[in-house]
Amino acid sequence: MLAKDIGIDLGTANVLIYIKGRGIVLNEPSVVAIDTETKKVIAVGKEANEMLGRTPGKLKAIKPMKDGVIADFELTEIMLNEFIRKAKAKKVITRPKILICCPTNITPVEKNAIREAAERTGARKVYIEEEPKVAAIGAGMDISKPTANMVLDIGGGTTDIAILSMGGIVSSASIKVAGNELDQEIIRYIKEKYKLLIGEKTAEDIKINFANVHHPNEAERLEIKGRDLITGLPKAIEIRQDETKKALQEGLEKIVKTCTNVLEQTPPELSADIVEKGLILTGGGSLLTGLVERLEEELTIPVLIAETPLTCVAEGCGILLENTKKLEESQKD
Repeated sequence: MLAKDIGIDLGTANVLIYIKGRGIVLNEPSVVAIDTETKKVIAVGKEANEMLGRTPGKLKAIKPMKDGVIADFELTEIMLNEFIRKAKAKKVITRPKILICCPTNITPVEKNAIREAAERTGARKVYIEEEPKVAAIGAGMDISKPTANMVLDIGGGTTDIAILSMGGIVSSASIKVAGNELDQEIIRYIKEKYKLLIGEKTAEDIKINFANVHHPNEAERLEIKGRDLITGLPKAIEIRQDETKKALQEGLEKIVKTCTNVLEQTPPELSADIVEKGLILTGGGSLLTGLVERLEEELTIPVLIAETPLTCVAEGCGILLENTKKLEESQKD
């Protein structure tokens, strides 16, 4: 049987795999659990993610991707191999072509590390595309025309902002302020104000299910549990919703400032298109309550969330894999 082409959204938080003709076949956390004594891999993906912050001494759950790039080459390769095996993407006769997405503005060394990791999983050919471009395609934008499209992709490790026209990126920026950093801001705020240490999963839960960054309700309360830094004992406290806006203020200001900088670098004719068409939000971070209203207020342009923000990049991979000729041409640019 012939191998099917594969699209991989190699994210800091999650890996999504798209197989041509089958659609998205895998969506799992980018986590690997290893035995630190034997160096043996114990679990990958969902199972490993459940172990984060809960492993005994010799077991360790590790995120091999950091800020959208490979932090641990060997573990990334093991993780990709396992995910491709789970997705049943390897066939016996031919090797697949792999399209893999990375943040904008990564170094050639980082890009080569991603390419090598994909090649070592058994790819026949590896294409590298920039995430915001693929996210825009997956969100249903027609970037081939001479009109501007603006996308803000907030992932786990990086936030990518790009203005696209005529099939390419006109101006872009990538910052390491995204989902994971926003979790850390919540952890820091709780630690400084309440002397309570909370885990990453608790912080993420606060961000997803309780935080509001535009008009929080002061009456809304949430009980959170952690370790008292003074006594060292377990402790529960209540936080107000308006505190989440304060906790996330710095990170959101950086995202807004980067959007502003990208808009300032854009030719006037394309800026006029963006005033009319607005900004499309993709990535998990786009679901932060109050973010759309906050961005509209500060950037003074319409802001919309993509129909499927969590899977836009993987879906964009699928669209590109349907036209490998265009993919070949884009690699020469």
